[in-house]
Amino acid sequence: MGEKLFCSPQGSPGISMMLRALLLTSLLSWANGQEGLTMLPEEKTKIRDQIVEMFDHAYGSYMKYAYPADELMPLSCRGRVRGLEPNRGDIDDSLGKFSLTLVDTLDTLVVLNKLDEFEDAVRRTLRDVRLDNDVVVSVFETNIRVLGGLLGAHVMADMLRQRGERMQWYRDELLHMAKELGHRLLPAFNTTSGLPYPRVNLRYGVLNPLSRTGTESDTCTACAGTMILEFAALSRLSGEAVFEEHARKALDVLWEKRQRGSDLVGTVINIHNGDWVRRDSGVGAGIDSYYEYLMKAYILLGDNVYLERFNTHYNAIMKYISQPPLLLNVHMHNPTVSVRSWMDSLLAFFPGLQVLRGDLKPAIETHEMLYQVTKQHKFLPEAFTTEFRVHWGQHPLRPEFAESTYYLYKATGDPYYLRVGQSIVEKLNAHARVPCGFAAVQDVRTGTHEDRMDSFFLAEMFKYLYLLFSEKNQLHFDIDEYIFTTEAHLLPVSLSTSQPPCRGNNTEAPTAVEEDLFTYSCPSTQTLFPNNPSFAKTIRDSYKYLTGVGRAFHASPDRGIELPLHDHGMEPVEFLRSMGISLTPLNEAGETEIHGAHEGVYRVKLVAEVTQTPEEEVVPLIVQLISPPYLGRTVLTAGPAKFGMDLIKQEHGVKGSIVKTSPYTACGPIENAQELSGHIALALRGDCMFAAKARRLQEAGAIGVVFIDHREGSNSAETPLFQMVGDGGSTADITIPLVFLFSQEGALLTSALEDHSNVDVLMLPKERQLDKADKPLGKMNIKFRLAEEGELEKGEARGPTLKFVLEKGEVVLEEEEYRQQGDSCLTPGGDHVPCSYGQTAASPPSHSPNDPNTDPRSQDSQVPQPPPTDHRPWAPQH
Repeated sequence: MGEKLFCSPQGSPGISMMLRALLLTSLLSWANGQEGLTMLPEEKTKIRDQIVEMFDHAYGSYMKYAYPADELMPLSCRGRVRGLEPNRGDIDDSLGKFSLTLVDTLDTLVVLNKLDEFEDAVRRTLRDVRLDNDVVVSVFETNIRVLGGLLGAHVMADMLRQRGERMQWYRDELLHMAKELGHRLLPAFNTTSGLPYPRVNLRYGVLNPLSRTGTESDTCTACAGTMILEFAALSRLSGEAVFEEHARKALDVLWEKRQRGSDLVGTVINIHNGDWVRRDSGVGAGIDSYYEYLMKAYILLGDNVYLERFNTHYNAIMKYISQPPLLLNVHMHNPTVSVRSWMDSLLAFFPGLQVLRGDLKPAIETHEMLYQVTKQHKFLPEAFTTEFRVHWGQHPLRPEFAESTYYLYKATGDPYYLRVGQSIVEKLNAHARVPCGFAAVQDVRTGTHEDRMDSFFLAEMFKYLYLLFSEKNQLHFDIDEYIFTTEAHLLPVSLSTSQPPCRGNNTEAPTAVEEDLFTYSCPSTQTLFPNNPSFAKTIRDSYKYLTGVGRAFHASPDRGIELPLHDHGMEPVEFLRSMGISLTPLNEAGETEIHGAHEGVYRVKLVAEVTQTPEEEVVPLIVQLISPPYLGRTVLTAGPAKFGMDLIKQEHGVKGSIVKTSPYTACGPIENAQELSGHIALALRGDCMFAAKARRLQEAGAIGVVFIDHREGSNSAETPLFQMVGDGGSTADITIPLVFLFSQEGALLTSALEDHSNVDVLMLPKERQLDKADKPLGKMNIKFRLAEEGELEKGEARGPTLKFVLEKGEVVLEEEEYRQQGDSCLTPGGDHVPCSYGQTAASPPSHSPNDPNTDPRSQDSQVPQPPPTDHRPWAPQH
């Protein structure tokens, strides 16, 4: 090519300038396009510095306003101390009065090169943190957050000490604390099956009369199956094998109890007999980290048994649960049946696990789907439908999506994932940052905040974001020598050579699995995908406009599109039809082109009529207090249930007296069944499913149930109403009416119950509420007849009587002089004269706008949706 890029006609300077301008514009456009694909080191450094500043804001706020409390309340600018704040149900099981956020954050300080702060934090931990508190805590949460935090911090402290740079004073004190905590968790494993109790008292264990726990019979699969990394690391670092042996035995039980036909496990299992309590199977809440720990146990411990089990489960997941880009929930005994129409945000970790497995294509597909949902709703809602609408709008700053973004960038080298990470950073700053830290989002649709900043936000979110924008040589240690726990704590892979595997750790008659390149090895991203971003892009492009965000508008109602249809699972046409897309094959539209694509996938060109499926309308219900002194003035907006009695079909609603359930969560045997019989039960959300609570209370004789949200501060004015869902099985046996009150409305009802021994309520649709007592009654004539002396005592009074007692110095009825024709009254002298006491009844005094018990703005608000299961809120929050 010559030096001249183009020739212009002589004597035409205007054309020459125009061509130069066009060329310059083209070059700038090309450069801008390339900048969108790549990220210069300077920009990565700027974003990394921004992440450090955000961490400083969050961690500094915790240390300033909350420490030594377990968590920071970022809206209140104070610490959350268990027992001093309103109970939030099972969420509070994470809090053990052991400075949770500090311990959980220790090794993050090292990752972010904050070595001075790390050394100071270790000294604080050794000085201030106690582990013998008389507190009942979650075994699962305490293991992954506190035991994992102590072990990760010990590993970092030991590494720094061995380098001779700092921490020369350290003498394994954190490891000794971890060993003490491990022994305090061991009593939870004292069951006939070997599956641990879900809760333990740090001081008294489980079966001690003072423990206030040990009555539970169920635990989630993830709760029992997410112990092996921390417990095995503790065994191999301390030399005490008992920890690894107990964790391994729990995994053995879960493996033995899998459904042999499908190789899937359920969500909740009985810890005493190993029977499945909930048989829905997925990769999200309730199961997630069980699969994660099988894979990572192989990496950390080098034991093939864990990998064989993981591969068996993984093949089942890809056969029944993975319908790219979706990850569905199915029945473990009948895995071709999907049991619910929504997904939970905890499954966002799964693409990262697939990267470790070497299965990048479905990882890219699911991650892209999740990214499209975040673009539509700013954050991942706690649960969203298969049509990508919000099912439960809460977002407690979960890090799983950032985790998978980090893994995919390391696997592909595609700068696209840097842009995804950048969007996470920007949205956190724009929508979650508050003066005293970062606040969870109560509902992604409204953007309202929740007074909550969980410890995993510091332990995981900032760790993954910082590593995403860091080069290996910018870190203080070689990150590839460590494996992340589910709470992102760092454990050295060298532990695999420090001690042999547990005795008896074997898998009976392993199921034959289809082997591939990575069945028995970890993938090497350097050799697989050496800077080949086009690999990921070609897969992503098929899902670019999955949720409709960013799609260009076309006036024509019919247009040709290409959709990826997989040849397994739900019939493709039925699957797309379930998403609101009706399809016509091309041969019916005059075209016949069908061509292949990637292996295992075929593409069919279809003419699609895309119609928006309207969201299911939630009909607001009310709980109206009708007994004195409320008399219908207090009206609480309530949400309905998808099961139980349909109050819309009850002309007059359901009336009854309120009785508080014991236990309040109704997740165990009902202790006050006799008192509940014939009344409306009041129960707190949390610990178990709505349907399970309803069945227990119905069996106890309750004629209805009012559930109250355990999430502090929730209210119908700011949070859309939702319909309570069942447990995945049939709920036809539940026939009593069920309603749901948010926390603030529920507080009004519980306050009324505390103030008055009897509170009668009506449960009915909002549109059919009784007229309020403060509505003007109109004019009313009241006639008085003065009875003769002794007449009332002799029972000679005619008809109903009103008795007025005048106290000295009081005026109970003020006369209003007016004449009413046709009425006469008896004078003291016995004469009939026209009445002068016709009284117009005035409206009752209007209630004070500042009275929370009667303020219509706080009770009569119309609201417009949250699920389900109660695993942090309904499942482990890792």
